[in-house]
Amino acid sequence: MKTAVIVSAVRTPVGSFGKKLAKLTAPQLGSIAIKGAIERAGIASTKVQEVIMGNVVSAGLGQSPARQAAIGAGCPETTEAVTINKVCASGLKAIIFGAMNISLGLRHTVVAGGMESMSNVPFYFPRNAAYGHQTAQDGIIKDGLWDAFNNVHMGNCAEETATEFGLTREIQDAHAIESYTRAANAWKKGLFTNEIVPVIIKDKKKGEIEYKNVNFDKVPQLSPAFVKGGTVTAANSSTLNDGASAVVIMSEEEAKAQGCTPLARIVSYADAATNPKKFTIAPSLAIPIALERAGLSVKDISLFEINEAFSVVVRANEQLLGLDPSKVNVNGGGVSLGHPIGSSGSRIVVSLIHLLQKGQFGVAGICNGGGAASAIVVERL
Repeated sequence: MKTAVIVSAVRTPVGSFGKKLAKLTAPQLGSIAIKGAIERAGIASTKVQEVIMGNVVSAGLGQSPARQAAIGAGCPETTEAVTINKVCASGLKAIIFGAMNISLGLRHTVVAGGMESMSNVPFYFPRNAAYGHQTAQDGIIKDGLWDAFNNVHMGNCAEETATEFGLTREIQDAHAIESYTRAANAWKKGLFTNEIVPVIIKDKKKGEIEYKNVNFDKVPQLSPAFVKGGTVTAANSSTLNDGASAVVIMSEEEAKAQGCTPLARIVSYADAATNPKKFTIAPSLAIPIALERAGLSVKDISLFEINEAFSVVVRANEQLLGLDPSKVNVNGGGVSLGHPIGSSGSRIVVSLIHLLQKGQFGVAGICNGGGAASAIVVERL
């Protein structure tokens, strides 16, 4: 088995729903991330053998969104591409598939990541209607945020988790405020500089930065978003967003041959599943498997990135895994930075790699609709 290393890791800024990045489709955003990753790696696009990109709501994007993104990034027509849909874990699963192909010796250079433009997701109409009024379904909700097994919004599942783990409204709001505060501090200190690739848009209007879209005084006053008398609100949930992220994965031998300095080694990865309504706690199942495969334990890990689909997700998994909250999402997460669902799984890997110091191990984990999660262990080189 060959050792898979990451030689570059980038992401676009995350756009607020319907704002600046709404001018670009998911494949267009993906192209920017892929091109940025290739340029940061210092290699020619002709060296990329395969592109694997996560994307959740592909309706209306045209054939093979990943292939569109690859060609748009300047990859040659001989570069194979595949689109992955594991809901919110799509981007991370794309990285896992890329690492597998490298380890098995099937490829020597792969770009993997995720992309989503939630602002451009269409509404759906039934095709078999012959006559009369029809009701449109929101593609974001139908294919991105709805539990197909229990016919409820994923926010309803988050409410059940809050009740089960005693996560009060106050606990969730405190987490949300902390997430926004950490994100604001990280931006102020320039901690995202090394991972961001710019998106150039010809528009004189000012865009919105997600972490600034908050009024702390109003957080406790918001009404529950999903259940009357509930605790999950718009403030302690992730937002609807646009963005993309990508990493370049190589074998150690190929990185050396191409003169690339690896950022991180992919140590192990894992997936796990549970009851669909309990998707929120699925990272607590996948992360231990990945740690066991790496021969490590929680105490060996310097930093964790657990996607903040809801504040309850992070707090519940911290409880289950016995994590120190000061080591989890230290620069904020999906609640404050945004959650473009096809990209978030790879975005947390990108951020984690740039946060770790040489020799440190980090873990990224993300839940996904349907009751599952993916996780990865990396070592900063």
